[in-house]
Amino acid sequence: MIRETGFQTYLYINTTQYMIYVTNNTTNEKIFCEKFEIKENLIELKLIKLDEFLESNIFKIEKKLNSFIKDIYVILDSKEFHSIKLSIKKDNNGNLINSDALIHPLSDLKNLCQSNLQNEKVIHFLIEKYVIDNKNYKTLPENVNCNIFSLDTEFICLSKNLIENIEKILNKYHISLNQILSANYLEKFKDNTDNSIFTTASRIISGHNSNEVLMVGKINKKQGFFERFFNFFN
Repeated sequence: MIRETGFQTYLYINTTQYMIYVTNNTTNEKIFCEKFEIKENLIELKLIKLDEFLESNIFKIEKKLNSFIKDIYVILDSKEFHSIKLSIKKDNNGNLINSDALIHPLSDLKNLCQSNLQNEKVIHFLIEKYVIDNKNYKTLPENVNCNIFSLDTEFICLSKNLIENIEKILNKYHISLNQILSANYLEKFKDNTDNSIFTTASRIISGHNSNEVLMVGKINKKQGFFERFFNFFN
């Protein structure tokens, strides 16, 4: 028997196929993998066969695990994602720029983004660039004092309606939606050690991108100051 916390389940969805993938958390070994090819020529993402696909596989997985699947990560390859880019500038009065200095500007950006969203939800919250006293940084430098800094950020958003439709299908099998991840975003972090997009997803979920403000789940301590922002949009 595999303990409930000993595995992760992923569901990959795009216009041509569905794939369900289960991996062992300790060894990262594949436990189960099944896919369904969509024969219809679809221009836009549709969930036409997702219910049937899950019905034919969930029981098989749970029997193999000897455990219920309680939640799932959905990797979505869809043109329905879109980005909102926002920047903010703050006076720092010569003080050290650290996690405490970023709390309020990130919160301000979050509130500004929310005020512009109506029927959409933020899926990924990214810091693209730090400008510290007119010097550009890709990541937050250590032990630097500054007078002025700015943050360039990107919010990757998705229709709430699509999310709710996925949740409704999962709820039929008493499975909750843990998190949605953009397949296009994940592709940017694949390297020679990644055998699949699911391996990349596991790394991103664990905090591999130090410039992503993680918004769901329990954050590992190694992820630094971003852990305090994990529940911004829940």
